[in-house]
Amino acid sequence: MKRIIIDTNFYVAFKKRNENAVITLRKAEYIAVNTVILGELLAGFRCGSKEQQNRDELDLFFDSPRVDFLSIDDGTAEFYAQIFVELKERGRPIPTNDLWLAASALQHGLALATYDEHFKNISGLLLANKL
Repeated sequence: MKRIIIDTNFYVAFKKRNENAVITLRKAEYIAVNTVILGELLAGFRCGSKEQQNRDELDLFFDSPRVDFLSIDDGTAEFYAQIFVELKERGRPIPTNDLWLAASALQHGLALATYDEHFKNISGLLLANKL
């Protein structure tokens, strides 16, 4: 997958030098992070003992010309609603933040890099890494 959006757990795996995460990011031509994932990362940083170091490292990550920030908009909300209804009808709900992430991926035609298996239940969602 050359164009991806990353989940919080994927960024954390990358920072821990997980081989799969490092290779996936190395091969990607375009790497997106959306508003929800940024919020999750910043919340995690605030709960930890290395908040400033983690923020500085994230800033460096965003400095890469291959990394882009995606905002949530009305188009994302349409995809969110579609995914929500589909999963509800199938009895397979997922966390709200993950709905927003999947919606961003579908909206922008990006493969999702994650370690959460529940994303496999979303029709049309491409996964960038082996789960």
